[in-house]
Amino acid sequence: MRTISGLWRWRHNPLRRATDLAEAWLALAGLVLILVLAPLAGVLVGGATEDALQRSAREQQAARHRVTATVVREVKHSPLDVDPESASGGAVRSRVIAAWRGPDGSRHEGPVVAGGARPHRGGHFPMWTDAHGGPVARPLDPAAATVHAVLAAAGTALAAAALVETARRVALWRMVRRRHARLDREWERAGPDWGRTGAGS
Repeated sequence: MRTISGLWRWRHNPLRRATDLAEAWLALAGLVLILVLAPLAGVLVGGATEDALQRSAREQQAARHRVTATVVREVKHSPLDVDPESASGGAVRSRVIAAWRGPDGSRHEGPVVAGGARPHRGGHFPMWTDAHGGPVARPLDPAAATVHAVLAAAGTALAAAALVETARRVALWRMVRRRHARLDREWERAGPDWGRTGAGS
């Protein structure tokens, strides 16, 4: 709003310089670009990210299967073993030797990471496998995909706004430097005669 009122104030001001008007127009152009370009970039990137992540989530949900595994024996346990994909980020994980049946009925046994409480021999826990029974990571949740898309949109909008503002500041800096250089040249011409009688100053 200050930019628009500044432009209006400079319209008929007798002290207005061409550089003052140019700087005001530059500020207005930067404001319009931030208000239009940044949200548009955020919406486009967020929409594309949402589509890609939701498609990936659907593919993973179709290709990965939840099965129940049985603990054969524990391999190791560390309090630093946490599940980064859990909602709280603090679910304890333990590496165990487990046995399970794949979606195709095949039997499997091997080292996997068990979530939840400390496992014990004979205990059961859920895990995810591919179509052949091989252990895989949990499929992407559609809600998590939406959160990632929103974050991508917000980050893109902020980056676009920062880029426009940086370009505006660089252009303004160059304009001010040119104006100062012009003033310096004018001062060099007028400076030696400043205050002399009959020098026309």
